[in-house]
Amino acid sequence: MIKSMTGYGLATSNFASAKYSVEIKSLNSKFLELNLKFPKAISDKELLIRNICSKDIERGKVSVNITIDRVDVESTVAQINASVLSSYYRQLKAINDDLGANSSNLLQIAMSLPEVINYKEENINEEEWVQVHKVFLQALEQFNTFRTTEGLALKADLDLRIFNILDFFSSVEQLEPTRITAIRERFNQFLEEAVSKVNIDQNRFEQELIYYIDKIDITEEKTRLRSHCDYFLKTLASTEANGKKLGFISQEIGREINTMGAKANNAHMQQFVVGMKEELEKIKEQLLNVL
Repeated sequence: MIKSMTGYGLATSNFASAKYSVEIKSLNSKFLELNLKFPKAISDKELLIRNICSKDIERGKVSVNITIDRVDVESTVAQINASVLSSYYRQLKAINDDLGANSSNLLQIAMSLPEVINYKEENINEEEWVQVHKVFLQALEQFNTFRTTEGLALKADLDLRIFNILDFFSSVEQLEPTRITAIRERFNQFLEEAVSKVNIDQNRFEQELIYYIDKIDITEEKTRLRSHCDYFLKTLASTEANGKKLGFISQEIGREINTMGAKANNAHMQQFVVGMKEELEKIKEQLLNVL
């Protein structure tokens, strides 16, 4: 069963006076493009998170955002060292007064000096990491469920497009017998007008006609086109279905359609071929979003 490359998953949990949130989003891409955003406290888990994403997500332009919101904000905010700030400010003011300068931003300068602001390094213990990991896996599960649901919609559309191609193909098959008769009549009329009927060498005419008809024969193309369409539908319904494989099959379908169009030599048949090409283009657009 195919999956969409577009996905979304969100999971949250409250534990130990904190709220843990994991959001996963993806768009289509030929390869896995992983963008991770997470607190510094779990930076040592980056490789583990990347390995899980590589295995479960496979392909796509993926954004993973992990946040930890503490209820006790005071325990995480930066602390101002008042004594150091006061010392800096007094020294700056004394120098300013001694120079007779007129400066109104001494406090701002003092705030930017070393050790005035202490940033607390946030840490999480193993118990908290277990909770973060659990939320991450829940978001990943929702993400994959979203992809599967979208995949069902893609499969329905791809099925429809292939059946539309087969409908046009059936019209081509019905038209083909009349095509040969029309070609014979057109050639006969042309020769009669050019050299008159009595001067036509019927044996040579039949030989040339057979040669020409053989050149525009589409029997092999019809066989291969139907085979490729059947293989596409079979692959689409299998557990091993993937966008790359289906893309290769669609290329083969396109090759047979193009050859059939080149050999058509019939306005009505060309219209059916154009219809098949339109459906194939829609298939190729959809396959860009298939995992």
